Amino acid sequence: RYPVSIYTDSMPLTEAAVRNAKGKDKPYKMTDGHGLYVLVSPTGHKSWRWKYLFKGKEGLKVLGRYPDMPLREAREVRADLDKARRR
Repeated sequence: RYPVSIYTDSMPLTEAAVRNAKGKDKPYKMTDGHGLYVLVSPTGHKSWRWKYLFKGKEGLKVLGRYPDMPLREAREVRADLDKARRR
C-alpha cells in the first residue's frame, strides 16, 4: 500500500533557480515542497501555486506572480494558508 500524497521529495527551490527559469514549449512546474511550486509558462511568466488537500479533495490556489512575490514570501504565504486550512 502506498500513501496518497500531493507532495514531492524534491530539493527545495533557490531564488536563483526561479530567477533563471526560462519558458519552454509547454508550461512546466518547479516544485519547492509542501505543495508549493512555480509554474513557468512558454512566454516565461512565472506564478506561484499551492496544491493542497482539504476534506479529502484537492485544491489549488494561485499565490502570486514572480518576481512580484519572491520565494521567501511565497513560502510564508503558503505556511499561513496551511495554518488557516488546518483550523
